Amino acid sequence: MSVQAETQQDTYVTFYSGNECFALEIKYVNEIIVYQEITQIPESEDYIKGLINLRGKIIPVMDVRIRFKQEPKEYTDRTCIVIVNVKGTVAGLIVDKVAEVVKITQEDILDPPTLGNEDKTQSRYVYGIGKVGDSVKLLLDPDKLLKDEDLSVAEQTNEENAEEGE
Repeated sequence: MSVQAETQQDTYVTFYSGNECFALEIKYVNEIIVYQEITQIPESEDYIKGLINLRGKIIPVMDVRIRFKQEPKEYTDRTCIVIVNVKGTVAGLIVDKVAEVVKITQEDILDPPTLGNEDKTQSRYVYGIGKVGDSVKLLLDPDKLLKDEDLSVAEQTNEENAEEGE
């Protein structure tokens, strides 16, 4: 294991969407940028906000709140776009605000509860509950978040970016 991989192990970027605090393994996070102008894509899913141009790369962006069926919210100066790379698919996640980078060891990760969960939308993206001090973080599976059948826009855009880079 490389030194970088070792220091990244058990490290998560946490962010808020609504009142919930989510965590993504840092190895998936390329960078965090301030909210910027987004070009809309006609007839895309409501949570796909459109495309951004990040240093010449065209990246699809999704609103995490809408993806989780939470109330939409006006974007503020705290709103960020977390650029993730999952198995070669690069996408932006619009989040209310980034919180912190935390260590969550395997011993502190529990299975998500299945109790009375009628709406499986949010839980299908959560693979575990991370205990950090007195709080809990919902650990996201970025592959499931990005790999829905309706995110083919992201794959097409990433393929086009790859072709341009050849």
